[in-house]
Amino acid sequence: MIFKLAWRNIWRNKRRTIVVMLSIIVSVAVLLLVDTLSVGMMKQMLDNQINIHISHIQIHKKGFKDDKTVKNYIPDDLKVEKAIMEIEEIKFYSKRVITYGMINSAYNSSAVIIVGIQPDKEKFITIISNSISRGKYLENKGEILLSEKLAQKLNVEVGDKVVLMVSDVDGNISTELFRVVGLYESPHSEFDKINAYITIEDAQKILKLDGKVIEFALIVKDQKYVNHIKEKLEQKLGDLYEVLTYADVAPFIRIMLDMYYQMIWIYYFIFGVAVCFGIVNIMLMSVFERVREFGVLKAIGMKNKNIFLLIMTESFIIGVLGTIIGLALGFAFYIPLSKSGVDLGFFAKSLAWFGTGRIIYPVLTNFTLALVSLTMPFMSLIGAIYPAVKSIKLEPVEAIKHI
Repeated sequence: MIFKLAWRNIWRNKRRTIVVMLSIIVSVAVLLLVDTLSVGMMKQMLDNQINIHISHIQIHKKGFKDDKTVKNYIPDDLKVEKAIMEIEEIKFYSKRVITYGMINSAYNSSAVIIVGIQPDKEKFITIISNSISRGKYLENKGEILLSEKLAQKLNVEVGDKVVLMVSDVDGNISTELFRVVGLYESPHSEFDKINAYITIEDAQKILKLDGKVIEFALIVKDQKYVNHIKEKLEQKLGDLYEVLTYADVAPFIRIMLDMYYQMIWIYYFIFGVAVCFGIVNIMLMSVFERVREFGVLKAIGMKNKNIFLLIMTESFIIGVLGTIIGLALGFAFYIPLSKSGVDLGFFAKSLAWFGTGRIIYPVLTNFTLALVSLTMPFMSLIGAIYPAVKSIKLEPVEAIKHI
């Protein structure tokens, strides 16, 4: 009976109900799109950081994270390789030699991070091999792969020669000549400015590492088991090694995600409060218009709790209907956008600095769906409390006389 009465009452003044419901519909649709777009941006930024260089897990000698010098090479890379091979959840791995140095051309010079890689294995770890804009991917000794930005700074093209200058493991200055075989362009502009690739054999030679490696980069089969795999590796390798997940290597990503979750709660709060005030207004007007009706209901024996429940049900119905229609409208936009993406070319430079592409693909999570679905019905109930309390405080005799 309560539901039937509530359903009839909300349509007594259709225009007023539709106006409030429209505010809920628009709020739900906007929240769905903003949240999914933000999640998509965060996910894309994280995936790009992992796929460009970081990988899921990195293994170094203990202390390398705090002191990234050539002397901190891995003491026994065969032991590490054996431990990796024993864990079936690890999909790919590659050895690296990483150091800092200077790169010189005939026209300019620049500080650079030199990454010595196994080209055949590294292509399964990062997207650099798929990001070649000119020339070809790294294959042989004596070749170097630069980014478009670094090549532009050095004023070199594919086929030109550059000189790398580094401090080797003994602390002596070492130089070597390389030919530029390819240029790449990744989604992260800041990464592109300072990273150059050579073969791991060339890196070991110029640094006098005698076959030693500095880093193992790992890709796992399922990202959600990263911490579990980290624990396994730590048990197998012992205290002489450090095993770092992408969250350990790039803590700023975790900070960005935490900031996002804090900000999205503010968005929901703002939209929820706006809807709450709308509900308070419409339900108060409804209560004042029906004072005599409530007086009659009380006079014939209707209990206060039922009147309170009636007002709350009316508000809840408006919140639920608005949410359902708002979700349908939001999905009507979300589904095509999740496939085509949202082109934010106007902000391309800013997005590249953060490591995201110009096209953002919205991503819907269970958390977002639950939050969007529950926010407006909940705020509708909150907004109906005051009008419902006003309705049960009416005295039957005075209410019946009310004009």
